[in-house]
Amino acid sequence: MSIISEFKEFASRGNVIDLAVGVVIGGAFGTITNSLVQDIIMPPIGMVLSGINFADIATTLKQAGPDGKGAVVLSWGKFMQAIINFLIIAIAMFVVVKAMNTMKRRQEAAEAAPEVPPEPSEEVKLLTEIRDALRK
Repeated sequence: MSIISEFKEFASRGNVIDLAVGVVIGGAFGTITNSLVQDIIMPPIGMVLSGINFADIATTLKQAGPDGKGAVVLSWGKFMQAIINFLIIAIAMFVVVKAMNTMKRRQEAAEAAPEVPPEPSEEVKLLTEIRDALRK
């Protein structure tokens, strides 16, 4: 089997395609989450903290030299935003997985439950009684 045909077989498997779709959707979801945190959540928090923009919060460990280079800065505000992004994504994924697991459990329970035949209608009951009476 040639390398190209092996690769075609590998790439056409359902799991690989599902993974690719998941990565693309995950990337888009990450962009939405970043916007939510940076544009919706952080401005009110910054307002409460006297107008501080979290992305600008940093600690300078070493000042820049006369040429403007060599500064050492810890941008911990951006790190805090990344943590909030992660928490929102983690919560959203937890909710999605929990909903999927609940639906799967319900489906499995429905499949495992014995099928109970429906109650016969009044006409069927009456015809059954007539048939039984005629047999006697």
